[in-house]
Amino acid sequence: MAYHNQYRPPHFNNAPPDQAFLWNIFQRVDKDRSGAISDTELQQALSNGTWTPFNPVTVRSIISMFDRENKGGVNFNEFAGVWKYITDWQNIFRTYDRDNSGFIDKNELKQALTGFGYRLSDQFYNTLIEKFDRQRKGQVAFDDFIQCCIVLQRLTDVFRRYDTDMDGWIQVSYEQYLSMVFNIV
Repeated sequence: MAYHNQYRPPHFNNAPPDQAFLWNIFQRVDKDRSGAISDTELQQALSNGTWTPFNPVTVRSIISMFDRENKGGVNFNEFAGVWKYITDWQNIFRTYDRDNSGFIDKNELKQALTGFGYRLSDQFYNTLIEKFDRQRKGQVAFDDFIQCCIVLQRLTDVFRRYDTDMDGWIQVSYEQYLSMVFNIV
């Protein structure tokens, strides 16, 4: 079976950060003073530890998770959720970046995803590294690790809708397959 447990990122610190601290950060990130942080503003504010821009696809994914009004950005209350989400992912990333390189290699990725309940082949881990290694170093940076996990979870969620007996196998028509994929991209 390719998946075992429903993956949800663990929560490391359930205490919310100080509101004044978050408000200060929110105001610095909200460059256009619109009262909402856009994907562009968030991307410019985030660091992936590689001196390259944060993955724009990851930023859009995060914004879409928290933008309850579909306005293309997050207000202050939604930003508090974004802050916690990214902080939790940083803690997860640091936990599995065993060599403190600032990257997750194939073995570290395997440990992380196995810890999340996935059971995947070594060949598939190679595929994941190839897909999410934007710098072509054989490892993934923080932002790409988040994106890898988001995509894997979304694909798993869609797969589970069809895997009614939970045996890791489904039979779908071509149009069902296309619908599954288009719901992800």
